[in-house]
Amino acid sequence: MRLLAKILIVLALIVLFFDVNNLHDLMNSFDRLITKWEQEFSGDTEEEQPSYLPLNEPENEPFAIATIEPGMNKEMVEAKFGRPQRVTFNEYDTYWHAYHQNYHNFFMVIYDEHENVCGIYTNQNLLSSIYNITIGTDRNTVLKHLGTPLDGIQKGLYFYYLPEDRNYDMFHVQGNYVTFFYDEIGAGTVRAVQIITDKLEQEREEIYKEARGERIEGFEYQLFDLTNAERKKYGLPVLAMNERARQTARAHSIDMARNHYFSHTNLEGKSPFERMDDNGISYSYAGENLAYGQWSAIFAHEGLMNSPGHRENILNEGFEFTGIGVAFNEQNEPYFTQIFYSR
Repeated sequence: MRLLAKILIVLALIVLFFDVNNLHDLMNSFDRLITKWEQEFSGDTEEEQPSYLPLNEPENEPFAIATIEPGMNKEMVEAKFGRPQRVTFNEYDTYWHAYHQNYHNFFMVIYDEHENVCGIYTNQNLLSSIYNITIGTDRNTVLKHLGTPLDGIQKGLYFYYLPEDRNYDMFHVQGNYVTFFYDEIGAGTVRAVQIITDKLEQEREEIYKEARGERIEGFEYQLFDLTNAERKKYGLPVLAMNERARQTARAHSIDMARNHYFSHTNLEGKSPFERMDDNGISYSYAGENLAYGQWSAIFAHEGLMNSPGHRENILNEGFEFTGIGVAFNEQNEPYFTQIFYSR
């Protein structure tokens, strides 16, 4: 029945494709056909029943995510969770492996050269610890157990200070850099966590890594997955990535990076909606998020989730599509542009 429904949807879209009167309608109909095809046959629209993950106290480390601890072998992880849904290049010159069930039980893992876990992240309720710190724990309890957070990171001869107005605390705990991201719009509790081993963090000699095509695409898809994992956590439908919107978003990030500005309105005075119109994107309503200065897609996403307007776009139940574009300036600082819209 599901296959038959998909075939009927595609046939209906083909009829729509041939029932257009001008070139603009033709472009939009073709774009709609491709996006719907990707959405229907990718499995994103099929709601799967997530398995329950018992979050036992870690056995060998102070923290675990989805029962995964630093040092655990990839074979053990994938014996339990299967192969990753996506593998993307990151700021550590290695790869995030994203695991989830249609964005339920979402987490990402980095493996070292021996295929052992050296980095983990989640923005869902998958954290366990020997300190009884979980997603939803208040900041004062975190500080009570872990003490004063770091105000910066030493890398070689340089000390990089963390922003004073940050919405996270970073701690050095038993050989790991553990970052707790807080929900400052809500109750100020832990909403996400990242764990990076000493070795991996020290191998990243600079905070901002050089622009590479593989890293640009990696950041774009990481932000895409983070957004959908966030929506799934709040019971919202996932968004489909639209290639035309992605091109529009990336063009704006490139423009901002090259011309040293940060604004929804470009130097020609065009709004996000005019830029979407120029690229032939058909929409009933739309929105745009921008981020700049964060050194990774994770830190960019966590910053957006603590900004009311940006958070509203991420969690808008009416949006159906997104397009995410990233570009780097001469100092290797990334610019993130994310378009949201519905037809």
